[in-house]
Amino acid sequence: MTQNDSNLMVEVSTDYYVDGKSKVEIARHRGISRFQVARLLTQAREQGVVRIEITPPRVDGERGARLAARLGVREVLVAASGEDTLSTRENVAVELARTAREHITEGSTVGVSWSRTVEAAVRHIGRLPHCDVVQLVGALPVEGSGNSLGLINTFAQMPGVRTWPVWSPLLVADAATAAGMRRQPEIADALARADHLDVAVVAIGHWSERTSTVFPQISTEEQQAATAAGAVAECSGRLFDSTGQPVRTSLDERVVGVTLEQLVATPEVIAIGYGAAVAPGLVAAVHGGIATTLVVDDAAATALEALTP
Repeated sequence: MTQNDSNLMVEVSTDYYVDGKSKVEIARHRGISRFQVARLLTQAREQGVVRIEITPPRVDGERGARLAARLGVREVLVAASGEDTLSTRENVAVELARTAREHITEGSTVGVSWSRTVEAAVRHIGRLPHCDVVQLVGALPVEGSGNSLGLINTFAQMPGVRTWPVWSPLLVADAATAAGMRRQPEIADALARADHLDVAVVAIGHWSERTSTVFPQISTEEQQAATAAGAVAECSGRLFDSTGQPVRTSLDERVVGVTLEQLVATPEVIAIGYGAAVAPGLVAAVHGGIATTLVVDDAAATALEALTP
């Protein structure tokens, strides 16, 4: 192998394992075939250029079982909090991926919302059985991260997975525009499939600027109106109060995505959240029937314990 070939192997390996690019994307960018990309990745593993170490984060099973009994949910999985937000998110993402794999079976219809943690989990989820994956929310680009359209495209590249995208922003300018988007045939078809989900994967965000991706996207007036109406948390752009009941404001009319009622009707909803601030929202999601399984970190678990003595 020439020096140029070795350099290309390192560059392709970095593209794939570090930057998370697909083989198709790498081939297009590098001007080589997808099969060349696959061969270079195999050689990198064989020659020790790439060494993969799998170290699952600590998951506290006993603690999770106690919390599940207190909350009245099927399961609570407690991953380790990391030294910073990124490492905590990664720990929760690994556990979310494992849990999702356990619940997704042949022929399932799976709804997937978007969050940074859900996006990270897909990198760990591996091969899925033949199933349908439904995008539950329109795209909400967040600086430094992807969005729901990119996420659904990742699933579309998995063998045996059929996808149902929502070609729309999550938030649009007004209620009339949102209604028009929801009437578009492809979007209407995807959102209608949310009536028949077997499993859903969602994130719960505390209703504040730092802990919700939606909060910073709306006006101060809308933020204040939602808070005054009792919003404590949001899921897929939908707000709910401390009892898990929907909070209806003008924001709700501008969202293109799954409704809380559709999630409540879903047999298995895996909801993630990390950090102490999200605990009241997680409790509310359970009380409202929005979540049946929780994947949290140590900090969220400690706060949940304080709320459910």
